Amino acid sequence: MIRLLSLLVVVLDQVSKYLVMRYCRPEDSITVIPHFLYITYIQNPGAAFGFLADLSAWVRIPLFIAITLAAGIVVYSYQRFIPLKETLIRMALGLIWGGAVGNFIDRIFYRKVVDFIDARYYQYHWYIFNLADSSITIGLTLLILLSWFKKRDSYKRF
Repeated sequence: MIRLLSLLVVVLDQVSKYLVMRYCRPEDSITVIPHFLYITYIQNPGAAFGFLADLSAWVRIPLFIAITLAAGIVVYSYQRFIPLKETLIRMALGLIWGGAVGNFIDRIFYRKVVDFIDARYYQYHWYIFNLADSSITIGLTLLILLSWFKKRDSYKRF
């Protein structure tokens, strides 16, 4: 299940990025829902929120490769201890890994990550992101919530 969900995330992420690169120029912005949702094509050389974007590519790219490989080892190792019946935890790991691989592909081929989902609320603006980022965020949030609820349930038993 983890592999299938990860593959689905990677395919959707890469197809969406291909379409944006194919039909938009960098900095183009297309209104989807006025004041709320836009497709704005940017190329992010850094990590989340542009973190480490100022580093030289010779440092940045190997660093992100190492981080992705380390994350892969952690996800793979962790999932081996998760019982098959723990579907939500396994889904969360699949989302995280799929998102990590989606952005990893961009870093290898373009040396930057393609971002395009531009969420706003009138003049308030959030960082521009992509489907891989969304998958990682949803997966991590799901893991945190599941962990929190599991701890709450264990406290109730006493």
